Amino acid sequence: MKHITDLYESVNSTMSNNSDCPPVVLPEEVFFTISVIGVLENLIVLLAVIKNKNLQSPMYFFICSLAISDMLGSLYKILENILIIFRNMGYLEPRGSFESTADDVVDSLFILSLLGSICSLSAIAADRYITIFHALQYQRLVTPRRAAVVLLIIWACCIGSGITIVTFSHHVPAVIAFTALFPLMLVFILCLYGHMFLLARSHARRVSTLPRANMKGAITLTVLLGVFIFCWAPFVLHILLMTFCPADPYCACYLALFQVNAVLIMCNAIIDPFIYAFRSPELRDAFKKMIICNRYP
Repeated sequence: MKHITDLYESVNSTMSNNSDCPPVVLPEEVFFTISVIGVLENLIVLLAVIKNKNLQSPMYFFICSLAISDMLGSLYKILENILIIFRNMGYLEPRGSFESTADDVVDSLFILSLLGSICSLSAIAADRYITIFHALQYQRLVTPRRAAVVLLIIWACCIGSGITIVTFSHHVPAVIAFTALFPLMLVFILCLYGHMFLLARSHARRVSTLPRANMKGAITLTVLLGVFIFCWAPFVLHILLMTFCPADPYCACYLALFQVNAVLIMCNAIIDPFIYAFRSPELRDAFKKMIICNRYP
């Protein structure tokens, strides 16, 4: 794999020079199980929105985009495990051209997962901002067609960026650009939050009269953002330490936790659908209808 995503070998080689912090190794079955659950949960979210016309609104389009990002992160690990199994069985030539190409495709899925999550959360934040402070113009400003166009642009940029990052992943500037997207997204969302709170203080009466659903959507975004930071920040820090100080004893001890950080990323795909279901009565009803229809055809 490339410099960014081929972390297993980097960690092992680093830790061989520093026995004080041996790598934390988790069974591959753990990764595979969590990944399969993540794919299935987010697939249910997508099916619920597709099958229910009352959920086909811009807000749920952006949620579907986040669900697709989570699915890509889970598929990355599933496909990686399949490649490892084929290689161990002798069906793939180690370091051969096919395996190298397959690694690039798998790495692209992983990078797309992070980029898609960042952009989807930013789109949800912008949507919540317009919903709260431009409620009367929301239906005119944020139409399903405009939301679809925004998502097409977002994913086109993500795919282009993902291919570029994988192609130049051995170069430090590519690593810096990749990791810089994480704090940039946080700055963008925090700026929206800061502006929301300032407007809330100066227009307290106006904000208090807003529909509770609008404020509830902002709270849901806060929870999603908090879970995203908790699950992805350790891995982003891992990339930076692996790039700039892999031989430092303190960095090496943190690098030993690579598989723990990888599990956190996998868990993000599992947690997000529960947040949707817990915070959205409409989605809960859609899930119940899907279960009932499947049970009683």
